[in-house]
Amino acid sequence: MKYLPLYGCGIAAGFPSPADDHQEAPLSIEQHLITRPAATFLARANGDSMQGLGIFDRDLLIVDRSLEPLQGDVVVVALDGQLTCKVLDRHRGRLLSANEQYPPIPIEETQDIVVEGVVKASIRYHRSA
Repeated sequence: MKYLPLYGCGIAAGFPSPADDHQEAPLSIEQHLITRPAATFLARANGDSMQGLGIFDRDLLIVDRSLEPLQGDVVVVALDGQLTCKVLDRHRGRLLSANEQYPPIPIEETQDIVVEGVVKASIRYHRSA
């Protein structure tokens, strides 16, 4: 496991701020994002249905099978044999997209549905190389 330096101040994404010379303790990205390695898998997002939650096409999803899916969680679901990433709406028995172009998907009792895991984080690449 490789540890990388973590700056103690936030990085301004608007107007520049004065430099902060203080670093926190080194941070392992793996340890930070993958708390249960045996129960975690990675998958790529495909499409634009979750862009309202900041998940874009080709983003890397970190999915934890050990987490109990709760109302409003972003989950990876096997729906009739097809994997999809959606927001779980248990109260209304449906799966929601985060893009208004896609209607809710009702969960019918006749459907074969398995929650594969909860999306714990996503990683977006800003440069390919």
